[in-house]
Amino acid sequence: MSDQEQADAADEAEETETETDADGLEDGDFVRVAYTIRTADDDRVIDTTDKETAEEAEIDTDEYDFEPRIIALGAGHVFPSVEEAFVGGAVGDEGTVDVPAEDAFGEYDPDEVDTVKADKIPEDDRYPGAQVQIDNQQGHLETIIGGRARVDFNHPLAGEDLEYEYEILEAIDDREEQASGMLGMYLQEAPEVRIETETEEEETVTEDEDGEETVETEEVEKDVLYVTATQAMQMNQQWMFQKQQIAQDLMDRLDLDRVVIEEVIEGGGMGGLGGMMGGMGGAGAGDVDIEEALEDVDVDADEALEDVDVDADEIVDEIDEE
Repeated sequence: MSDQEQADAADEAEETETETDADGLEDGDFVRVAYTIRTADDDRVIDTTDKETAEEAEIDTDEYDFEPRIIALGAGHVFPSVEEAFVGGAVGDEGTVDVPAEDAFGEYDPDEVDTVKADKIPEDDRYPGAQVQIDNQQGHLETIIGGRARVDFNHPLAGEDLEYEYEILEAIDDREEQASGMLGMYLQEAPEVRIETETEEEETVTEDEDGEETVETEEVEKDVLYVTATQAMQMNQQWMFQKQQIAQDLMDRLDLDRVVIEEVIEGGGMGGLGGMMGGMGGAGAGDVDIEEALEDVDVDADEALEDVDVDADEIVDEIDEE
């Protein structure tokens, strides 16, 4: 091979490498990932998207949906060392990432273990291993003796090195799928969503050279994400306390103008409110005209008193005769 041919081959290889790098995953991309996370020391499964793996690990499979998750790179959805493995990668990549404790749930801190009064803990939770919340801190109860309880406020996996086994299945470009996937990461379920482009009128104030203000109205398009709130979603503590932050994250990452949460109330077959009307329940209760009903039971107070009018002297005479 001549020098020129070698130079051309090197240039071609460099161009190919550059194209590959340009096509690699980067911050802001959404990918669907199958993964299983295990503790490095004892190979204990702590999270997985595979139902069969969950069943083998005796994880309750009724509580969650076990299926690949949509992850937004750069959003903190995965551990930092896992994020590094994804960025620059490609669909089809698979492997295992070692995650040190400091990058996972932190090192174990003995100072996070405290002794508190037992009456701060509900009676039903006064047993070793119970998850408790004290002064807005989550912890687990280690021991309880008399009126004192020892509570560990470290994360249950603090100090544990982890192994993150993964496969990148596909890139997600559809914004509705991206939104549903992000909510799924926060809520452990993916609610129904839709994105609608709506036209609205906006007023803008401008000033001319003389300083006079002019109000102009123009039509602008807004991308609005509608989320159907399920009952489980409304009871989710993370959603209840962080819905504003979650909505803002969705708007920032998906270039949305607004997030609307829709509450859906399904029919329960309970009928009307007749049961609340006492004696007005039963067949045809829904056809009762309130004004007519009041007219039917209308009673003149004077007439009623006349009907029951009794002379007190006559009563006394009757008693004396007896």
